[in-house]
Amino acid sequence: MKFKMTKAEKNWVLYDVGNSAFVLLVSTIMPIYFNYLAEKAGLSSVDYLAYWGYAASVATIIVAVMGPVFGTLADTKGFKKPIFTATLMIGAIGCLALGLAKQWLLFLIIFIIAKTGFSGSLIFYDSMLGDVTDDERVDNVSSQGYAWGYIGSCIPFIACLVLVLGADKIGIGIEAAMGISFAVVAIWWIVMTLPLLKTYKQKHYVERKPGAVRESFVRLGTTIKNVKKERKIFLFLLAFFFYIDGVYTIIDMATAYGTALGLDSTGLLLALLVTQFVAFPFAIIFGRLSEKYDTANLITVCIFAYIGIAVFAMFLRTQWQFWMLAILVGMFQGGIQALSRSYFTKIIPPEKSGEYFGLMDICGKGASFLGTTVMSLVSQLTGNINFGVGAIALFFIMGIIVFKMAVHEERPVLLEMLAK
Repeated sequence: MKFKMTKAEKNWVLYDVGNSAFVLLVSTIMPIYFNYLAEKAGLSSVDYLAYWGYAASVATIIVAVMGPVFGTLADTKGFKKPIFTATLMIGAIGCLALGLAKQWLLFLIIFIIAKTGFSGSLIFYDSMLGDVTDDERVDNVSSQGYAWGYIGSCIPFIACLVLVLGADKIGIGIEAAMGISFAVVAIWWIVMTLPLLKTYKQKHYVERKPGAVRESFVRLGTTIKNVKKERKIFLFLLAFFFYIDGVYTIIDMATAYGTALGLDSTGLLLALLVTQFVAFPFAIIFGRLSEKYDTANLITVCIFAYIGIAVFAMFLRTQWQFWMLAILVGMFQGGIQALSRSYFTKIIPPEKSGEYFGLMDICGKGASFLGTTVMSLVSQLTGNINFGVGAIALFFIMGIIVFKMAVHEERPVLLEMLAK
């Protein structure tokens, strides 16, 4: 049966199409350009990889600290859209400003600002999911978001790729080509967001009270206490912290890793473009599978697949192996992200989605901070970047153990219902 989205759902999905262009730029062309700036300054490949990882870590920890507070504030009636818009503009303007940076340290500082805005916007975007759809459709809509995000982001990416690779032929330098590319992505991001900004209505909210900022801190404190009591939510967040660590680290560091190994940069970009095309149908497939199979079981399959991917990445040496890695990541990346988002949407109070997704973002961004930092530290301490990649598999293993504990929390509830 064909799945048909409503206007509100389509407009929500379009933001994934817009922001995914930035994600693709960050995970492909941007690390290669940073390598170009780093080499000009005399940085080694190990230091280049480490500094890129540290920058990603700083951005994620900023959002992890600020996210829950702003997420809680956004749950107040009439607040979600304005805060979402502010973070969107920080990210998009930061992306545009990256084209002006010609020195590696300045580039990293602006990158941190842009990525902070991008990551912050996702807290509010994810929390909008419960406002645009219902529990029966949430798995499918969430998967559609990631799917169309993957394929839609290829449009500006291909344009940027042609521009960068053909810079010499059209008589412009690499720095000018990258400046134009950053502008293209920023404009695409904003334009794709306009339909959501025009039609979004906040259905679930907390009534506005005097001193909204102070009140948000009070509600956040209450929510944190409640999470400790809600074992299912607490264990899921802990599991998410571990397994999403590997997912985000692979996304953030894949091109940097391949570049540090000395693989052909054009081949890396084309391989990661293949990831997007593979991810499109597989994200939709996982959404459709959620209609027949339990979401928790599908997430489990994805985590086990990523354990294998992480181990494979540790022994990666050649270009064809990177292509294989790109295809494998594409098969499971959308599924694990989309189903985690929709699964969490179904187990939290809808009127507190902002603050709960703020807490989820702590786990996601905190994990990303830990993953990129561990990978960078291990690479520098051992002088071998493959060892840094190997540590990622351990996070997936911890994730599957705790996730199973979270899922088993449902059983006592079911037994109690049967007893009644």
